[in-house]
Amino acid sequence: MSEKKRITLGVSLIPIISLVLFLAIAVFKFESSPHIPLIAASAIAGLVATYIGYTWKEIETGMLKSINMGMQAILILMIIGTIIGTWILSGVVPTMIYYGLQILSPSIFLVATAIICAVVALSTGSSWTTVGTVGIALVGVGKGLGMSEPMIAGAIISGSYFGDKMSPLSDTTNLAPAMSGATLFDHVRHMIYTTGPSFLIALVIYGILGMKYSGGEVDSESINLILNTLNNQFNINFMLLIPPLLVIALVVFKVPAIPGLVCGTIIGGIFAVVFQGAGLESILASAQSGFVSNTGVDVVDQLLSRGGLDSMMGTVSLILCALSFGGILESTGMLECMAANILKLAKGTGSLILVTVLSCIFTNLVTGDQYLSIVVPGRMYKDAYRKRGLHPKNLSRTLEDSGTLTSALIPWNTCGAYMSTTLGVHPFAYMQYAFLNLINPVVAIVYGYLGITIEYVDEEFFEEETA
Repeated sequence: MSEKKRITLGVSLIPIISLVLFLAIAVFKFESSPHIPLIAASAIAGLVATYIGYTWKEIETGMLKSINMGMQAILILMIIGTIIGTWILSGVVPTMIYYGLQILSPSIFLVATAIICAVVALSTGSSWTTVGTVGIALVGVGKGLGMSEPMIAGAIISGSYFGDKMSPLSDTTNLAPAMSGATLFDHVRHMIYTTGPSFLIALVIYGILGMKYSGGEVDSESINLILNTLNNQFNINFMLLIPPLLVIALVVFKVPAIPGLVCGTIIGGIFAVVFQGAGLESILASAQSGFVSNTGVDVVDQLLSRGGLDSMMGTVSLILCALSFGGILESTGMLECMAANILKLAKGTGSLILVTVLSCIFTNLVTGDQYLSIVVPGRMYKDAYRKRGLHPKNLSRTLEDSGTLTSALIPWNTCGAYMSTTLGVHPFAYMQYAFLNLINPVVAIVYGYLGITIEYVDEEFFEEETA
């Protein structure tokens, strides 16, 4: 181990400032992807780490450790690509769109979408599974009804993250109390006070937006064209709703996500043979390269030409770049140095919660991983909450109110990249409509300053917990 220099805030900020400059030039000026800016910023971070005294071996180990934390997300992303391809080929997605267009109307669509996704995510504990199953179908239904794609995606993400966040089956819902020292069910009950009102506000806004669409006339001719095209192209059958229901059931019964989703791909291929008469070659092509629709009806072809393992590779590489950058900052102590300096700004309970929220958002931005946005601030601020006599569930709730919810709004974060690729809408486009994800962090801060549902305990509580 080489001798390390003392890390200062100024030195720690060099990679962050570099990343901001590189992203501003590449993404906003040249409308390029964030991949190369992240690689360039990682190179700067590596040079800074070398200056501090870290060897390349230590830097590489930090990068690989960070990438390893995101490997499950990467594998799930790849499997979802194969699911989308086989489910379109088998008629699963077309069937969900077909029946959805007949049941839902523009006036209730956004509210119904958010509630449906909330129920599914609450049952499965996974926003990713929800978006990759019912979410892709709801995008098709909404487009068929003439709704805005970013608006549809925002409602899907709001509902999915509400259910994920409130489900005891969710990994982040278990991770946050583990980092703070709270119990799982104390954590879930405490989140009701911030997440519940935030979701209700989001539903009200979706209802108001839906009323705007109800004022206009539904283009029944376009909807009938979509319905007829789907009916002519696919064998539409209620039995084709079994694959998504099966995947949801597998997750509910605690089958691990990866084998559960692989089962979804396999059953999609089987149903493609049984219901659509597909051959092995077309099944493999859809799983690898995605389904290509050639109906001649543009709206249907746009809806159904998607999926496949290949379609996820750009997102996978983006996640790897982001995790590499975050791994250098986390393993070399630069992230910890920045968090410690931010903590100095916390003078009271309200400002401590504000700092926690900002730290979670900041960690999501610079590390590209929602788990690190819970782990790093949770580890950093645990003692600060204890010194103020705050129950650990206050910290765990704040970690989720900000770390979990803002991850889907950042394009290079594992969650933002997944949502964008799966739904086909850029995070900067759906961000303004993901109302739960925007409102919940604000509610957490307001509660902190006003002392609403902030619970205090004495030192004896912590002594009993550690005994």
